Amino acid sequence: MTNPVTQDRRHFEDLAEGEVIVLGKTTVSKEMIFAFAREFDPFPFHLDEAAAKASLLGGLSSSGWQTGALSLRMLVDGFLSKVASCGGLGFTDLKWKKPVMVNDTIGGTVTIAGLRRSGSHPKWGIVTLDFDIRNQDDTQVLTMRLANLVECREAVA
Repeated sequence: MTNPVTQDRRHFEDLAEGEVIVLGKTTVSKEMIFAFAREFDPFPFHLDEAAAKASLLGGLSSSGWQTGALSLRMLVDGFLSKVASCGGLGFTDLKWKKPVMVNDTIGGTVTIAGLRRSGSHPKWGIVTLDFDIRNQDDTQVLTMRLANLVECREAVA
């Protein structure tokens, strides 16, 4: 039975291992860094420019978790909103390669690294996505592997 909510979206069968999804870009402003840090990651190097300058980072930087959240937003906008996605299953190999500093612009790609049918739920497939997030200088700032549950058009026993 076709799900009317997802019928016009790409399903598991429409995806290909090795497919590269180009993500949009976002510029990380001082206000964005402060707002995220106040609520979720209140370290001085995310909230105080003088403390940030004196820190190991040498200036105001976004939280790594903010970089991850912005990367997920770009993934939803550029890919998952067009797929019969049912949610994330978790992530591995998260690496913050370089701090994202105030006014950096980040973007990148996500590659479909793996596709497999769920062994216990034949109407679901599991898509493994590898993130490669870079700043405006093409320097890698974040990598991670994400597993996402995607609806199959045809259930297979």
